Amino acid sequence: MNHWLIKSEPDVFSIHDLAKAKKQTTHWEGVRNYQARNFLRAMKHGDLALYYHSNAEPSAVAGIVEVVREAYPDPTAWDPKSDYHDPKASPENPVWSMVDVKLVEAFPRQIPLEELRGIKALAGMELLRRGSRLSVQPVTAAQFRTIRLLASKRPAGRP
Repeated sequence: MNHWLIKSEPDVFSIHDLAKAKKQTTHWEGVRNYQARNFLRAMKHGDLALYYHSNAEPSAVAGIVEVVREAYPDPTAWDPKSDYHDPKASPENPVWSMVDVKLVEAFPRQIPLEELRGIKALAGMELLRRGSRLSVQPVTAAQFRTIRLLASKRPAGRP
C-alpha cells in the first residue's frame, strides 16, 4: 500500500463536504499538473491519503481518505463549461485523470502546517519543502503514521 497527500481548498471542497457527500465518496477531478496527474495514476485501490486543506487559515491536514477507484479519464477537461477545461483534451485524448476517494476519518483536530514543520520525523516530507505546490504527492508510511498519531493528541501547550 502507498500513502499520499491530496490538497483541496476548504472553500471549494472541504473534508466536511466529503463527510456530507453521497456514500462519503467523491471523484478527485481538476488536477492540471503533469507530475500530480502521474501520482494520481500511480494510486491503487485501498491506498490511503491525507486530506489537506490548502490556502486556509491555517492550512492543515484534516483527515484521511481511501482510494476506492483507480485513475480514469477526467471528463471535466473536455467540458468547455468546466473550470477545469483543457482545450487539448478530448474523450479520444483524455490527457488528465482522476480517482475516487472515500472518507476514512475526519481528524478530531486538524494539524496546522506550522505544527508539522516542527516535527523532526516529518523533515523530508514533500509538503514541507519550500515552494512545494503539488496538489497530489507521495507520503512515506512513517510520515503517514506520524501525522495520524499527531491528530489524536492535543497540541503542545494546550490543556
